[in-house]
Amino acid sequence: MATTQLSNAVIPAVYASYGAIDSPERTAFYESGIMVRNALLDQKANTGGKTIELPYWGDLDATREPNASNDDPADLAAPGNIGSILMSARIQYLNQSYSAMDLVQELAGSDPMQRIRNRFGTYWSRQYQRRLIASAVGVLADNVASNGGDMLATAAAGYSRAAFVAAAYTMGDRVEDIQAIAVHSFTMQQMVDNDDIAYIPDSRGQLTIPTFMGKRVIMDDGLPLTNASGVFTATSILFGAGAFGWGEGSPAVPVEIERNARAGNGGG
Repeated sequence: MATTQLSNAVIPAVYASYGAIDSPERTAFYESGIMVRNALLDQKANTGGKTIELPYWGDLDATREPNASNDDPADLAAPGNIGSILMSARIQYLNQSYSAMDLVQELAGSDPMQRIRNRFGTYWSRQYQRRLIASAVGVLADNVASNGGDMLATAAAGYSRAAFVAAAYTMGDRVEDIQAIAVHSFTMQQMVDNDDIAYIPDSRGQLTIPTFMGKRVIMDDGLPLTNASGVFTATSILFGAGAFGWGEGSPAVPVEIERNARAGNGGG
């Protein structure tokens, strides 16, 4: 178990307030709207077990020709049917805890637990983003393994506008469903160098939004970037709004504070 001890703190020689250094890690991909909370998943998250199943009705088969009416009472129409789809999801039971010794606060003149409370939400946002990216990369790997990579386009020499267009049109006539493109800053730099980024003002005219082919560009260095002997490979993702759904269960004890007064030889 890790706890905040004197070795983790700088003891000021005089009273001075502690500053705070935030990690530069961003969560733009997670915050872009690709993940949408789903009430059904909220409900399923409370069912227990490691996985859940989500059944859906399919659509009507538009290739089935309609019946041509006639006046023959013996000519009975054959009814069609509708199929179903079964999706599965994994339930993740996650928790995190922190501790600090009373003596650290007294000698440092600053409360480390207050800092922990202030950054706890950001910590979880970064955890969600890591799982989101891992899930997206997993979908890509499954597409390559199971469907011959029919939703994948690659560029032999780094960024390629043609590769982005090819990837977009794997959607066929649903290409307009693509709302945004997530890229690593390595790719973004190449797009800017090629003058492929257009900047448009937001609804209030206060910020400029980078776009490519009319789609919003999300730059986030959490996306995969590999370096094999000086050859960089970056993964970019084209997605629609709400491409991933998530739900949250209701744990019996969502937050708990525990104090051990005897720790630190009675210091707490």
